[in-house]
Amino acid sequence: MSTTQPAVAPKAVQPPTDLNERARKAKKALTSPWASGIAIVIAILWTVPTFGLLVTSFRPELDIRRSGWWTVFGDAFAGEGVFSLRNYESALFDSSTNLISYFVNSLVITLPAVFIPITVALLAAYAFAWIDFKGRNILFVSVFALQIVPIQITLIPLLSAYVDINVNGTFWPIWLSHSMFALPLAIFLLHNFMKDIPASLVEAARVDGAGHVKIFFSVMLPLLTPAIAAFGIFQFLWVWNDLLVALVMGGTDTFPLTVRVAEMAGSRGGDWHVLSAGAFISIVVPLIVFLSLQRYFVRGLLAGSVKG
Repeated sequence: MSTTQPAVAPKAVQPPTDLNERARKAKKALTSPWASGIAIVIAILWTVPTFGLLVTSFRPELDIRRSGWWTVFGDAFAGEGVFSLRNYESALFDSSTNLISYFVNSLVITLPAVFIPITVALLAAYAFAWIDFKGRNILFVSVFALQIVPIQITLIPLLSAYVDINVNGTFWPIWLSHSMFALPLAIFLLHNFMKDIPASLVEAARVDGAGHVKIFFSVMLPLLTPAIAAFGIFQFLWVWNDLLVALVMGGTDTFPLTVRVAEMAGSRGGDWHVLSAGAFISIVVPLIVFLSLQRYFVRGLLAGSVKG
């Protein structure tokens, strides 16, 4: 009497564990008490100067000249602490500084310089990721390679072109310059994120009769929030803090906060009460934007960076 052995299913092939092992070691190193302690020390070292600037911006001129900002704690315990909004009133509304108009210019420059490259990069990244056309890989590598071109060597040719078409001194040269130099990174980041989206979603949409436009708006765009937010934060901080492009491409009526604060540092270096208020006005918006959207920043930058 013969007996038949039950069929044994073949053992599934285990994926390589190199990446998992490295990820485990990296996680262990980053979550160790030493790593946490170092991160806390770095955070404190980065935060103390900003906190000192904030405290100084609220102190009267005589107190700033007489003692350092750290003395406010002793004055507060002694009941002698004095804070005032006079420095901000002088920085924003005095005719010699008038930072409120430069603040508006910074907003007018930054918002279009963020939305224009995001809009163009979304369309280009979708084409590179999901539309098969001749020379796609070569073109994508060429676009990515443009990131190594420094903006300084293009200022004179770009300015000459803007003068030829008679748009120099307006907001358009600043918008276009920032948008052009942001596109390579934006396309690369959004392309990597799109390639991580499962192909089954796209195929299912195509089976249902969706074309590229429908797939882009209904499938891709809702999943791209982390990547869009990550690049939006990066571009916002870059454009808001820019001095070179705005100074070269802009005019007197289009100068942003950075240009005016730099002029204040040179012409009013002794007026620490006004200068500290102006400096904090220039950094408060980027701080708010970064802190409110920081959870998307790391998630978007890491999107597409690890496969497997």
